[in-house]
Amino acid sequence: MKKEIVLGFGILLCVLCIVSLLVRGDALAGQAASGTVKDQVARGAYLVNSGGCHDCHTPKLMTPKGPEPDMSRNMMGAAADSKVPPIPPGLLSPTGWGALTNNDMTIWAGPWGVSFAANITPDKTTGLGSWTEAAFIKSMRTGKRKGVLRDILPPMPWQNMAKMTDEDLKAVFAYLLSLKPIQNKVPEPIPPKR
Repeated sequence: MKKEIVLGFGILLCVLCIVSLLVRGDALAGQAASGTVKDQVARGAYLVNSGGCHDCHTPKLMTPKGPEPDMSRNMMGAAADSKVPPIPPGLLSPTGWGALTNNDMTIWAGPWGVSFAANITPDKTTGLGSWTEAAFIKSMRTGKRKGVLRDILPPMPWQNMAKMTDEDLKAVFAYLLSLKPIQNKVPEPIPPKR
């Protein structure tokens, strides 16, 4: 009888511990989830800022020190009304220049034609606002818009981003969605002249 009481008490103690851990785990998970989103956005900010995303996706202001990102147009890509400067014949060639850019570094020309830096703000109609996290990751893995549409053109280093972990790509996406949305319909790429 004494063994049965001790065994019953031990089982009861184990059940109480398990219930306590489950309840505490749920509470901690809730706290971690809110901390995780904040941490994820901070990680994304670090990756975007150290990864050079502003180099192409944020238009520049020309300063005495050279071009600097215009943070009032943070990540809006090439302006909708962008004009493509004329490219002198023969300048882009296997023995000449491989690529050219405009003054705010949002338009690039090369053997692929002319590419315009994408609007990667969370604007729902002209940016990433209607994208899913899965579509963003698939784009970075495949080099295709939303993972299935047209090719992502140079100079976008999607091949480098394809090597990032899913967690890092999710962090980049979370950070981009935390930015101010800017409505700006970037022009479509111009194919090369043959």
